[in-house]
Amino acid sequence: MGVFPVQRMRLREAARAIAAAALGPGARARLSGGRAPMAKSKFDFAEQHGFSKPNDDRALHLMTKCAQTVMQELEDIVMAYGQSDEYSFVFKKKSNWFKRRASKFMTHVVSQFASSYVFYWKDYFKDQPLLYPPGFDGRVVLYPSNQNLKDYLSWRQADCHVNNLYNTVFWMLVQRSGLTPVQAQDRLKGTLAGDKNEILFSEFNINYNNEPLMYRKGTVLIWQKVNEVTTKRIKLPKESEEKEVEVARTRTKAVPLHCDIIGDQFWEEYPEILADS
Repeated sequence: MGVFPVQRMRLREAARAIAAAALGPGARARLSGGRAPMAKSKFDFAEQHGFSKPNDDRALHLMTKCAQTVMQELEDIVMAYGQSDEYSFVFKKKSNWFKRRASKFMTHVVSQFASSYVFYWKDYFKDQPLLYPPGFDGRVVLYPSNQNLKDYLSWRQADCHVNNLYNTVFWMLVQRSGLTPVQAQDRLKGTLAGDKNEILFSEFNINYNNEPLMYRKGTVLIWQKVNEVTTKRIKLPKESEEKEVEVARTRTKAVPLHCDIIGDQFWEEYPEILADS
């Protein structure tokens, strides 16, 4: 479900994570997926379900919906960052959820995410049935400092940009120039970011900086207060029939942003993410 390599957690890594989770000060859970059962690749899943290339808005929005569901169920998550087929979740530094057992963090996040993916699939892929159950893997990693955590998230966003730029050029060469995938790969071999931007602009009249931020930056989920207006039917005093009235209320929800998290501005604007609570 995207362009990023899948990394699996070995047993030794899991054992280290479980041991560390009982001692460490903070946690981050990462999952990636879109694979079919029996070790089929995520690329097979995307191909068999007709994903658009280089980006499929339906798939990206579905991933975000699943991440929002995870955050609503596990309120100790303070933010999430997603791109392509992966999402990273940051837990409160002093979370004592399930006594900080990494196995519980990982299994609850992955199971909630996977079940949400199946449950909400039809809302985003209306004309494409889900052909088989997808799978997701995950791991828990502890970072000793806020800077380490910020460096990790910066790396994920930088990776989003690098991969999206490559894939945007690659699929333009295949879809509009008629190159085979092998020919497009050979054409891009050894090129730098500037070279890829030049190909997009000179050959396809595409300014990469005008591509949607969701593609270039990924999606950040943070908690924000949102004003909602709903309609209810109530019976007013001295009225014989019910009437529809608008009711306003404020809720805290996981809100998607498509912004830079590499610089300091984001962290200065939302200092509560790295708070000690």
